[in-house]
Amino acid sequence: MSKIEKFLLKLMTGRSDANILFSELCNILNYLGFEERINGDHHIFTRNDVEEILNLQPKSGKAKIYQVKQIRNIFLKYKIGDNKHE
Repeated sequence: MSKIEKFLLKLMTGRSDANILFSELCNILNYLGFEERINGDHHIFTRNDVEEILNLQPKSGKAKIYQVKQIRNIFLKYKIGDNKHE
C-alpha cells in the first residue's frame, strides 16, 4: 500500500481527524487534481468537477477537524479517491 493510499484510508475512516498534518492534506488535494491558491495562511483549493471551494488554514501545523470532515464529505459526494489515477 502506497503512502497516498494509507493517507486516504486514514482520512476516510475518520478515526484520527485531530492528527492530520496540514501539509499532508494539501499534498493529497494537489495529488487528486485540486488547484491551490495561497492568500496569507488561507489555502484555497478548487477542482473543475467539484462545486465547493475548499478554504483551509493550518492550526499548529495540523488541519482543523471540521475541515478534515468537510474534505471527507466532498470526497464521498464526488467519489474522489476511489480510483488510484484520477
